[in-house]
Amino acid sequence: MPKRLTIDEVHALAKSILVKHGCNDGHADSVADTVASAERDHAHSHGLFRIPGYVDALKSGNVDGNAVPEIKELTPAILQVDGKNCFAPLALNAGKDALVAATKNIGIAAMPLIQVHHFAALWKETEMFAEEGLIAMAFTAYMPTVAPAGGSKPLYGTNPMSFAWPRENALPMVFDQASAAMAKGEIMLADRDGHTLPDGVGITSDGTPTNDPGKVLDGGCILPFGGYKGASIALMIELLVGPLIGETTSPETHRRYGSVSGPPQGGELVIAIDPSKFGAASTWAGDAEVLFDDLHAIDGARRPGARRQSHREGALEGGVDINDGLMETLEALAA
Repeated sequence: MPKRLTIDEVHALAKSILVKHGCNDGHADSVADTVASAERDHAHSHGLFRIPGYVDALKSGNVDGNAVPEIKELTPAILQVDGKNCFAPLALNAGKDALVAATKNIGIAAMPLIQVHHFAALWKETEMFAEEGLIAMAFTAYMPTVAPAGGSKPLYGTNPMSFAWPRENALPMVFDQASAAMAKGEIMLADRDGHTLPDGVGITSDGTPTNDPGKVLDGGCILPFGGYKGASIALMIELLVGPLIGETTSPETHRRYGSVSGPPQGGELVIAIDPSKFGAASTWAGDAEVLFDDLHAIDGARRPGARRQSHREGALEGGVDINDGLMETLEALAA
């Protein structure tokens, strides 16, 4: 039977394991916040499921559990955070206040994160800015796992993007989606739980379409969503979080770090916008709500991110179920 944990227990378990394996208190707190938020929103592929990977990265020495991120003002509107080989949530938290201040002063600002190891859900990283009244976007890449349009070998990462829109008297509208047909973490969960994949998600090592997650993970690759459209977005993200900010693309990451354990070092780009500075200070919020109302008026339509957010109250009150095998692994790591 799965074990039920409260969200506080999820946070405490994640933090204790990270501290045991080399993270200082603040670093572990930042990652555990992200893990607990993912479990709270039923984004299990980015919750406790990721802890063994975090531990592998710490044990290998690729991540510095005592890293102290450094903020550098490249221009008044561009704030670079050098993570010094930390996990991305720590670098993001380190630069958050500076990005909020710059955005509210100038109207739009960006925060490139370099020398970070990203293994987390992006939606939390944009939602925190929406809670400050800002629009936010975030992008990151990974290792080659997704074929370009027309190709049968991996080139791009799953290359997620997130967008958050602040709302008055309501949770922000937030989406987080891979440019792949399915996030790799979801494919890993499908493989663990014995589920098949929908058509169009992946191919085998010889380029044959497959519904078997194991064959996609074992030498195959994931397909981009929407064919060439998703592949174009994946390429855009590679350029934004690689060459633009002085970090590695997914192929270069593989060439440099292909044999490392846990999430490889790479970059992330966060862009924040103050909606009150774009000429519609008194109307932007209300006009957006009209659009959301029009969306909700269509039978079967759902606001992006609404299902994930709908899980929150229940998870906070009743906790979440953790897979038996995963719980055994976590208890062993905590022992």
